[in-house]
Amino acid sequence: MNEGDAGPNPADARASEPAVPEATDDAQRRAADGVAVPAATDAPEAAASVIDAESGLGDAPSRRLRVALFTDNYGPGHSGVLYAVQFLEEALLSAGHECLVVAPACDGPNPHADKPGRRELRLPSILLPGVPARLASGRGFERALDALATDPPDVIHVHGLGSVGLLGVWAAQRCGVPLLVTWHTDFEAYADHYAQLTPFLDAWVRLIKMNAHGFDRASVREQLRGLKGFLRPRRGMSRLALLSAAADMLMSAALVTTPSDKTAVRVKELAPEARVRVSPNGADALPPGPAVARGAGPRIIYIGRIAPEKGIPLLLDAFSWVREAMPDAELMIVGDWTKSPLLKQRLARARRRGGVTLVGEVDRDLLAPYYESADVFAFPSLTDTQALVLHEAAHAGLPIVSVDAELKLVIDEGVNGLFARPSPESLARVLVRMLRKLEDPTARAIARARSREMASWWTIERQSAEMIGFYEDLAAGRVVPESMHAIPPWG
Repeated sequence: MNEGDAGPNPADARASEPAVPEATDDAQRRAADGVAVPAATDAPEAAASVIDAESGLGDAPSRRLRVALFTDNYGPGHSGVLYAVQFLEEALLSAGHECLVVAPACDGPNPHADKPGRRELRLPSILLPGVPARLASGRGFERALDALATDPPDVIHVHGLGSVGLLGVWAAQRCGVPLLVTWHTDFEAYADHYAQLTPFLDAWVRLIKMNAHGFDRASVREQLRGLKGFLRPRRGMSRLALLSAAADMLMSAALVTTPSDKTAVRVKELAPEARVRVSPNGADALPPGPAVARGAGPRIIYIGRIAPEKGIPLLLDAFSWVREAMPDAELMIVGDWTKSPLLKQRLARARRRGGVTLVGEVDRDLLAPYYESADVFAFPSLTDTQALVLHEAAHAGLPIVSVDAELKLVIDEGVNGLFARPSPESLARVLVRMLRKLEDPTARAIARARSREMASWWTIERQSAEMIGFYEDLAAGRVVPESMHAIPPWG
């Protein structure tokens, strides 16, 4: 879901100052201190090839290719970036390569923790107010850089701009190894939605640079307290500083991959000289499960993270118009709707008015029956760079109504999908149009078949193989051809 979706929003992020929460058990305490923690804490230590941030990378068996994946988003919760990284891990390990994952310390499931050839470096992390994920604090960065320089990988792959992403850029420069950056996030759009945080995050970036390069420093908390008040009035300047840091990261990479044509254009606008290749994240059909009950009327479904930048207010407004035309229509929303204070009350009011079903968070492996229970998938977001939920919906044979006409990997307009303008009236009108069209059994069958066909073009196996090919080329010093468009299987 992201690249594409439902993400964590820890309750203790509401604190007025960032702090590491008190540990309630040994695993949580170790995570907060920055120690690599396997998901299955009762597994033998030898089975989970992990690395302590304080003690270096350790030894690992020799493999054909050694890739380090740097990500600021590795659980808990759901996101397209998390799934993309885990899919790459599985592909690398299955092909006999080595994989090192560098991420903030946090609790959460890890399906590859005990696999041979996999190591991980969990960095000390904290929570910032309003940020829905833990951020690496910068503590332990210099040790990590030293260890990587002593035992460098063949390729460093950075997944987005964040403290760990910046560490990956510095590590590639220090180790002299090729850097690949995947731009998963519509950075400018998110900066607009979280504008109040950009001064804080800009300060954070500068603090991490000091921490990683050995400057004498006070405690992180004291520095943040002083910088918070100083930077808050300079929000626009901080946004520009973050965009400048993003441009520097993109320009330093041997290759920048993006999950969609849309994102490739954004990258070129930000860093015109960057070498860009569109390479969508892979997605497979979800496992089947017991059928989900439904009423007699048409069902519109949204599955994903519940947040303002995902267009949830737009969808709710549009559905009110849909109900005027089709009183028996239902809107089912699947995702943790209780974590957003801005939306919780509004969603509850919509449910009380009728027609809106709030399912809550559902494990990804259990989502297929929800997709299959619906008539159409509604996608009200303009901030996604690929949206794996669109691929999941298409694998389930769902027609799609979207407000983002730039995301077309699984949408053939007029056949299995329609695009609306990002207004309640337009979205409602197009949803009703699609539902009326699907009343024709022939049109419905054609739409469902086309969705499944287009989803089959971008499987995890195919896209992971393409990415491993990029790793092999970069490690061998070969130039990867640029492409501003996603290349389907037939070329």
